Amino acid sequence: MLRVEVFKQLGEFSIEASFTSEGRVTGLFGASGAGKTSLINMIAGLLRPDRGIIAVDGEMLEDTAARVHIPAHRRRIGYVFQDARLFPHLDVSRNLDYGRRMNGLAHDPAEQTRVVDLLDIGKLLDRRPGKLSGGERQRVALGRALLAQPRLLLLDEPLGSLDEERKAEILPYLVRLRDEANVPMVYVSHDADEMRQLAMQIVMLKRGQVTAFGGAEVLPAAPF
Repeated sequence: MLRVEVFKQLGEFSIEASFTSEGRVTGLFGASGAGKTSLINMIAGLLRPDRGIIAVDGEMLEDTAARVHIPAHRRRIGYVFQDARLFPHLDVSRNLDYGRRMNGLAHDPAEQTRVVDLLDIGKLLDRRPGKLSGGERQRVALGRALLAQPRLLLLDEPLGSLDEERKAEILPYLVRLRDEANVPMVYVSHDADEMRQLAMQIVMLKRGQVTAFGGAEVLPAAPF
């Protein structure tokens, strides 16, 4: 369960969001500039709210009134960015292993095999990121985040930089993650079709405010 009740002033723009989600995938939906990335940065611990609380599965990660702030590196939250952010000098195998090593986790060959098979990246292990397509890079970034054993996975517009063909390639893997990885996700997008395919509960954001919360019915009507 993810509980968020936060306020943050960013210059002339402010974010005030309150919701509790128990869905396997919580979607943050809104136009560019709605505050989606700032909100997940607060969940990740990269941006501190001026006031409020953030809790995952009952554990308080942020409580400004009680002066609780768990730093980002101790939150066990994975983060996949729009541009993948792989290390260009490392091959895929070593990129995948980075999160595990940084978190001091023991090597688990069975888990690595499961994640590699889930994302179908076994044939890429010896390649470097420069030799991968955009969709392949995002699948590797997802694998790296999963192998760090997060309790929550944040995905900030992971398809935003991909063309329609690459989006169609990676969407089935995101659905598999939702159904098989057993890691709750927060998925950020301004694409209503992506939300319909992936999200179970959706937070609608507009100018930093939550305007609706619910299932796919809160999304704009699909074009005919």
